[in-house]
Amino acid sequence: MSALLFIGGVLFMVVAVGLSIALHEIGHLVPAKLFKLRVPQYMIGFGKTLVSFKRGETQYGIKALPLGGYISMVGMYPPREQVAAEKPGKKPNLFQKVFGQMVDDARSQANENVLPSDEGRLFYQLPIYKRIIIMLGGPIMNLIIGFVVLAIVLTSFGQATPTTTVAEVYQCIASAQNADQTECTDEDVTAPAYEAGLLPGDTITAVNGAAVAQAEWNKLTDVIRDHPGEPITLDYVRDGQSHSTELTPYLTERPATDENGYVLLDEQGEYIMTKVGFVGMGSLQQDLTQPLSAVPGVIGDQLLKIGDVILHLPQRMVDVAQAAFGSEERDPNGPVSIVGVGRIAGEISAEGSISVVDKFATLLSLVGGLNLALFAFNLIPLLPLDGGHVVGALYEGLKRMVARIFKIKKIKPVDTVKLLPLTYVVVVAMLVMGGLLIYADIFKPIQLF
Repeated sequence: MSALLFIGGVLFMVVAVGLSIALHEIGHLVPAKLFKLRVPQYMIGFGKTLVSFKRGETQYGIKALPLGGYISMVGMYPPREQVAAEKPGKKPNLFQKVFGQMVDDARSQANENVLPSDEGRLFYQLPIYKRIIIMLGGPIMNLIIGFVVLAIVLTSFGQATPTTTVAEVYQCIASAQNADQTECTDEDVTAPAYEAGLLPGDTITAVNGAAVAQAEWNKLTDVIRDHPGEPITLDYVRDGQSHSTELTPYLTERPATDENGYVLLDEQGEYIMTKVGFVGMGSLQQDLTQPLSAVPGVIGDQLLKIGDVILHLPQRMVDVAQAAFGSEERDPNGPVSIVGVGRIAGEISAEGSISVVDKFATLLSLVGGLNLALFAFNLIPLLPLDGGHVVGALYEGLKRMVARIFKIKKIKPVDTVKLLPLTYVVVVAMLVMGGLLIYADIFKPIQLF
């Protein structure tokens, strides 16, 4: 039964990824057609075409390798005669010959479907803003999917939230900070929460006179952390009766973290420690439904974490390699491949301790997070990603603006095909990273349970 549930989770994610890719390409397709740009192909996957049909000017199809998708738009690159700037009498060197041939081949291949009737409706001939809208259409579609899916999860199923209801109270500081120590000795420092008489099931309603809502555990712990060695007052409810107690957070040191929760290191790679207060109690987590207004904040937090992964991607990939080929554990917040996402979905589906409702909500959260990752990754300003095409259009727009200021009449289109060598480097880097992640997700996967 577990094996069938695992397979079911994997298949669910395969379908979800396929739909996300298909809708991403529709995000490009719809504005392209609205702007009268001819789109010869809309394809999901790469390799041999398995099934296809033609409607209007576009052939729609599914290919053998469902590892992405694309639409082909006519006139992506301007013809050579519009951008060539050869100097008479100057012979190109070997590199220029090879590079020039590579660029010409790519240009010819991209423009082989251009028809005489396409004049005036080629991609490079479109106004700058239309090109940007077309290229941003795909990532924005992923952002919309992420918003809708996460809105369903948060408003219907709720979000696992630490509450101000106490789940556990530790007798001493040592047992609270060391999971292996279950008993306290006379020499151990008594935990402030235990000493103050707090019990599991108590719901804290105020700290130092300031009310805290059920979902504001972080607000409560912020006050505790900020008052090491200083007395604070807690109001709480037990069995329907209101009570108040005073306790003094124990002064301890913890690794400092940034706004995204990542541990900060100094120049020597050591933890940066900070003094904080600690009382020795844990929170009861509950699935609390959220208002629709909470969705943008949750999405913003996820995008910040995704952005941090992208900004530190080289180091993250080094960490993945060290874990894959060494004894270190994978970072649960690190990058994963599509194989890893499928494996995570399978393990969640097969886990017996999770209810069916929670499994479905978690799988939906994965789909939402995946689409947010696709949104952010595709905005990286490098070709062949959408962000690279947007930067090319913005650069041409800047050139045209400068030309208007200085009254320069003839401006050549920006020839992004000349960035082909860099594009190949990016593609190779993506393939290497993808291969490493797939290897790690198979042989050294992230451990969930």
